[in-house]
Amino acid sequence: MEGENVEQKPRRGAHVLVFPSPLQGHINPMLQFSKRLAVKGLEVTFITTSSSHFLSSLSFPPNIEFVCIFDGFREGHKVVDLEAHLKRVRTCIRRSLLELIDYYKQNKESLSPTPKMVVYDSFMPWVLDVIKESGLMGGPFFTQSCVVNSIYYHVYKGSLTIPIGKSLVSLPAIKEFLGADDLPSFVSSPSTYPSLLRLALDQFSNFEEANFSFVNTVDKLEIEVVDWMASKLPVRTIGPAIPSMYLDKRLPNDKDYGFSLFKPETDICIPWLDAKEEGSVVYASMGSLASLGEEQMEEMALALEKCDKYFLWVIRASEEDKLPPNFKERTSKKGIIVNWCPQLEVLAHRAVGCFVTHCGWNSTLEAVSLGVPMVAFPQWSDQPTNAKCIVDFWKVGL
Repeated sequence: MEGENVEQKPRRGAHVLVFPSPLQGHINPMLQFSKRLAVKGLEVTFITTSSSHFLSSLSFPPNIEFVCIFDGFREGHKVVDLEAHLKRVRTCIRRSLLELIDYYKQNKESLSPTPKMVVYDSFMPWVLDVIKESGLMGGPFFTQSCVVNSIYYHVYKGSLTIPIGKSLVSLPAIKEFLGADDLPSFVSSPSTYPSLLRLALDQFSNFEEANFSFVNTVDKLEIEVVDWMASKLPVRTIGPAIPSMYLDKRLPNDKDYGFSLFKPETDICIPWLDAKEEGSVVYASMGSLASLGEEQMEEMALALEKCDKYFLWVIRASEEDKLPPNFKERTSKKGIIVNWCPQLEVLAHRAVGCFVTHCGWNSTLEAVSLGVPMVAFPQWSDQPTNAKCIVDFWKVGL
């Protein structure tokens, strides 16, 4: 174990280990899930890894412990060969996780009780082998929709053959036919990111062997597909995994996720929105990973400039050089550009009338939960499928 900070304290409820992948879109919903477990009286340990030790700056509630284990690399490591990187990560994490569980077993009289179960990111299915070897219960946490899960599952099982070309796809529990443009990009273009496609498909390599699974979705959004998943394995939908103050307010002061890769420019965004009329602002953001091409950036800029609404546009610092010349100066009276913003606070603001989004699953759930209509602009991964849901299934966007 590395960087572990388990402190002596009174016994509480059953002990659960929660282990996300070190990506913002995976950490945030699993941290929210952990908060919900802790408030129910369970003992929760949130696991991160050495190459993502920046997560030690997370704002953890006092009833959630933070433990960092060694994954074979240090923070700041640059990935050159993804396959080699993942192989080393798997090897090191297997050993480190076994050591962590053994640590709790050996110190069960003085520290936290021995864990009863492990909830792991579905993109790390091999963690289940470690869990079974340790005699614990375990299951995956899916950070994507059940529709997306269904597509990956059928590709993994061979019942959906890729590439599909111009064919239309019909899958159980999904009412409409899906074209190539409606599928996750790893599926529609399997040769583009073969390693990432394998990661996505391997979520289902031992799916039926898990004791349970959790999905960050809402039953009513995709009940038929939820029921289909439940026919394969005990499934619990726990979404939307967003801070409580924007939902049921059961967790006092739970106003943000507690983690962001970028520093939000709250002092700029919120006062600016406060001065605008209700529903008069277009909010645009492509999330923490998606990157627009120069032509896409130019088209987006032109659309916002010609629109008869104000705009708040999030452009990460690494993307700003793609803006058209003098765009900021020309549009300074109708819009602002920031490198990052407190998205939930922005979406909940009365001045925001619509959301131009990359259709990341967390952003999608946030907008649906807060009643903000969307303009879908998917880029990659599961986003094309989320866009299909937004526009055609739920009809909450264009």
